[in-house]
Order: sequence, then C-alpha cells, then structure tokens
Amino acid sequence: MLSKKTKYALHALTYLGKHRDQKTVLIQDISEEYGISHKFLENILLELKKAGFLGSKKGKGGGYYLIKDPKDIPLSKIIRLLDGPIALLPCVSLNYYEPCVECKNEEQCGLKKVMLQVRDEMLNVLENKTLADILEKE
Repeated sequence: MLSKKTKYALHALTYLGKHRDQKTVLIQDISEEYGISHKFLENILLELKKAGFLGSKKGKGGGYYLIKDPKDIPLSKIIRLLDGPIALLPCVSLNYYEPCVECKNEEQCGLKKVMLQVRDEMLNVLENKTLADILEKE
C-alpha cells in the first residue's frame, strides 16, 4: 500500500497540476483541499522540491509550483522517492536488493519468481503512467 505521505504528495502534485495557470499555490490551499496537516504537507513539498519536481517562491505571491510538465513526472519516481522500493520483496527489488533471510535457495524460490512478475507488471504501469494521467482522469 502507498503510505499516507506518498498519497498526500500525489494529491498535492495533482492540485499543483490543476492550478498551473496560477503561477504559485499556497500550502494552506492544498492543506485545506485535502485535509492534510500543514506541517506534514510542508515537509512533503520540501522533499519534492529537493528532488526537482517543484519550485517555490517566497514573499508576496509566493508558494509552490511545478517545474516539470506533468507528463514528465512518472508515478514510479514519486513512489520511490517517498516510499522507497516498489517491489514487494527485497530480493526482487531493482534499487534496494537484499536477500531474504529465510530463503535457503534464491535461485529455486517460487515466491521470488512470482514476485518478479508482479514487480515487472507494476513497474511497467508506474513507469509509464505520469501525473498527467492522473490529471486527465480528474
């Protein structure tokens, strides 16, 4: 399951995508729209900014804005940034591989073979779906 942090990030990015014509959006606006704690949302937006998805402006007329086109923001990058591995088992993770402690023979593990398929299918969707796809459906 996606963490609340990732769900809130996706909601915030969607809100920013819907309001691209506004130059900047206040944290308070997003917080009120989705019922997210202002402080928690502030931390999420800072992470997204550090990762290069958002920009911000201080002072009068300040706030956050998307610096990437929504079609250039794959869902897989957001999920990995905030939740870490996409794979359901560490032994099938592309970026966070670790052997499973309880596995006696990784080469013959049926669970690993099935989870590899799950990972590949999930990655196929998440790498090919973007913020633009979410915006299109709203």
